[in-house]
Parts: sequence; structure tokens; C-alpha cells
Amino acid sequence: MLPQKPRLSTFLAKPLAACLNLGLCLSAPTMFLLPASAAERIYVDYGPLELSLPVEALEKYATTGKIEEELATFAERLNEQQRKSFQKLLVTPANVSPVAVSQFLYSPQGEIILERVGKLIKTKAGQPGFYAIRAALIQAAADEQGLTLLNVLKEFPSSGIRINSKRGFEIIEELSNLIEQTEQASAAVEEHSRADRSATTSLDFSELPNLRQPGSISFSKQTLTFNDSKRERTFPVDLYLPQQQGRQAPVVVISHGLGSERKTFEYLATHLASYGFAVALVEHPGSNEQQLRLLLAGLRRQVSPPRELIDRPLDLKYLLDKLQRSYSERLNLQQVGVIGQSYGGYTVLALAGAELNFEQLQQDCQSLDEALNLSLLLQCQALKLPHTQHNLQDERVKAGIAINPLTSAIFGEEQLSQIQVPLMLVAGSADTAAPALSEQIRPFTWLTTEEKYLALLKGGTHFSALTPSTEDSVEIPEQAIGPDPAIAHNYIQALSTAFLETYVANEFKYKAYLSADYAQSISQPPMPLLLIESLKRSQLQQ
Repeated sequence: MLPQKPRLSTFLAKPLAACLNLGLCLSAPTMFLLPASAAERIYVDYGPLELSLPVEALEKYATTGKIEEELATFAERLNEQQRKSFQKLLVTPANVSPVAVSQFLYSPQGEIILERVGKLIKTKAGQPGFYAIRAALIQAAADEQGLTLLNVLKEFPSSGIRINSKRGFEIIEELSNLIEQTEQASAAVEEHSRADRSATTSLDFSELPNLRQPGSISFSKQTLTFNDSKRERTFPVDLYLPQQQGRQAPVVVISHGLGSERKTFEYLATHLASYGFAVALVEHPGSNEQQLRLLLAGLRRQVSPPRELIDRPLDLKYLLDKLQRSYSERLNLQQVGVIGQSYGGYTVLALAGAELNFEQLQQDCQSLDEALNLSLLLQCQALKLPHTQHNLQDERVKAGIAINPLTSAIFGEEQLSQIQVPLMLVAGSADTAAPALSEQIRPFTWLTTEEKYLALLKGGTHFSALTPSTEDSVEIPEQAIGPDPAIAHNYIQALSTAFLETYVANEFKYKAYLSADYAQSISQPPMPLLLIESLKRSQLQQ
């Protein structure tokens, strides 16, 4: 059976107004954002020419499939399948409330995105579309048919929508360049992987234990609540304890991503516990799914306050301190491995020895409103913190796995090169939230630790390694999930087991699994797996 779809974990923040802060104004958009007019035509500037398209013709096409004469010129550029997809796109609703839309669009991150889109989509008079787009989105979300592209066009508070084709082509070119560069980087990783395979004597992994399957050790689960009174921070932890006699169990701590929660990686925790690891699934209260719910209900001002960049690593340090006091006889708290995804990947790197790099942040965040890298919306929040050394490293951490981590601006080369413990970066070549090239592949070349690995899931996305949290969360579109997540879960289970057995449990017989040959042996379409141990900048540039 395939796993269920993972749920939405993305960058949202800040409320609309005081009434929305109370979460009581579901109908507010219809009361004070009613447009004086609605868009009748879409205008496209194309050099000295101006092309126009009636919104009414799009509506008729969306509801009946009939192509009006004025729409024919545009429709003939699409094949039959593309036309059907476009027709469906026009009327497919997003399952989101007007309050949730408002909360996001009035947040700092939402306003940055509106600034960008407003340069591309303008009013008929040529004014930036910032306010018009926001009004149209909220109005469309309040419509009984839901938030659809067609409703957004119909609710646009101007008699016309003007598309800045010059900026549009620039964005297309920038995206095309980014995609091409990512493909070239993936090709460089693949070429290096092939070279590694040909340079080694290949083992027959079918003769060795299958690390994608659970181990033989039974375990129990406890749910604990920790209260750090100094930080006024309370957070839950699911602790999986292996039932083994005669030794202290090595410890693994797993940190979830933004807008997610601890059960996201329950599949990995149970797998590792079956191999004898004590695994702690931590839930971070300032950046979990509950925080996102409160934001969308108007009860929080941000999806994740800047202070969370400090509190997340401190949560794990506090947890280890408490486990040392209560479980010292059963757990080896001097041999700890950490795993994290996205924001959790950042948390891993901070604990492993990378400090916040305010100089790099100042440089990279100057052009935030033009960046295609969405993860910068979160990384640049660090500039609101005191510009001092925060000492987030924990010496008990002996190895780390960072899945889809945020790295480029918040750490940069200067700080990533300070990490000296064994490290594995996991990237998805189709990750649009924390792009593989800028956030994992290029940063991998900055690492100086002797034991380092880069795992690349070709076709993997930001959500490939996740499992669902709660039933009423917002679903991620299938296109964003990417290929079958079960494939990615198998990769993560196998690589994590081999890596942690080697560098946390000190069972070096597992090091054979940390090879390009092993990655090739378990690789599956449509999401092939690559694993390399080194990559030079010159190879990436070529």
C-alpha cells in the first residue's frame, strides 16, 4: 500500500488585522474588499504590440470547453492535452479559507511574494498589482466555488489585467537558467558517482542484510513532555527505547521541518529503533503544525518567529541534558546522531558546529524580493536576531544527516566549513523550496569534514521524505510531492541506518553501504538515487 500524501509544510506568517487576530472574521474580505469593478480583459504587452484576451472567453472555455474566436489565437499554441489541463486549472479550487489566504498575504513573506508578482501582473493603468492581486485572492477564496484561477481573474479589482511580458520573459529565463544549472549539477554528481563505482570492487549487496527492512530488535515507546522554564518553552517528545540488555543504546534525535510535527518521521524512528537506536522525535512549538494552525486562525502573528532559529537547537540540547539525568544507565548520551529535514536540517547543521553567518545574510538578503530561492524567506529572518555568536553546537553530537537543509545564506561557506563531524546532506533535484543546487549540492563542496556524503534523489522534491501528519491538514498537490514517496522513505531508512551504525554506534562493517555501489543497487525509477563522498567546485562549474 502506498503511503498517504504528506501535508503542507511551507513558509507562512502574520495576520490581516485585529479582527483576524481573533479568528472571527471569516466573512471580513467580502465586507471591505469588494472591488469597484472586475477584470474584463487581460492585456499582454509584447514589445510595441498589445494583445488582449477577454476574461469572459476564458470563463466560457472553462465551463463549456468552447473556444471563442478571440481565444483561438492563444489556444492554437497548445496541444489537446495542454488545453484540457489548462481548462481544468482554471476551475480547480484550492481547499483554503479566506482567513488563511489573508494571513499569508499580510505576512512579511506573503508581501515579498506579492511584490514580485505585482511587477509581473499589473492593473490596466500599469500600476503594480500588489494590492489588486491580494484583494482578488481573498475575494476568490471567499467565493462559494472556492479559490480558483478563474475566480481570481474575475475578482481582480480593475477593468483590466496587464501582464508585463518583459518581466515575465526575464523570470522565465531566470527559471530556465536555474533548471539548467541544477540539471548540470545533477549530471556532475551522476558522473562522479559512476567514477566512484568503476573505481571500487563492487560488493554483492544481495548477500548482505537488507537495510530497507526493519531490524530484529523490539522497542517500546514513551511520550514525554519537557518544560524549559528558563526559555518558557514546553515541548513533547516521542522516545523509542530498544529492548536490549547489556549495553547503553546510542541515541538519535530527529527534528521536523517548518509547519510539520514529530510524527512526520515516525516511520524512520521505528526503523532505527529496530536496529538498536534510542530515537527521540522532538516537536518544536514555535515552528510546528500547531503554530501554523494558530497563524491561520489569526492567533499567531508569524509562522515562525526569528527566535525559533535559536530555540530549535536549544530544544535538542535541553532534551539531551534531561535524558542524561533520567536515562543515563540505558542511553549513551555521548554518542548522539541528529537527523532533520528542511528547518530541521538547519537545526542539525547548527548543532554540528555551524554558527549563524550574519555577514553572509546581510549580503544575500539585499535582493530578497528578486530571489527565486524561497528558503531565503526563512533564512533572512535571522537578521532580526542579535548579531552575536549564539553557541548552538553540542559536543555530544557525533554525526548528522540534513535532509533538504537551508544553508546558503544562514551559514555560507565560512560556517559550513567549520563542521568537523561526519555529515550527510540529502537533496531532491526537483526541490523548489530549498533548491538542491544552492542549498545542498554547492554547499557540499564547502564541507571540510573528512567523512561527508551527498545523497541526491533525482526527481525528489522538498516533500519526498515526509509522511502525513494529521487528517485535516492542507494537502500538497501531487506535482509538489513528486514520485512515489515510499521510494524516498526506503532510501532514507537504508542510508540513515548505515550512516548512524557507522558513525554513532561505531559499527564500521556498515560503512560498505555508504557507497555509490550500494546507492545504485537500491536505486529505483522514477526517483533514482545517487551517493557521492566528494565533489570539487571545478567539477560543478564544468
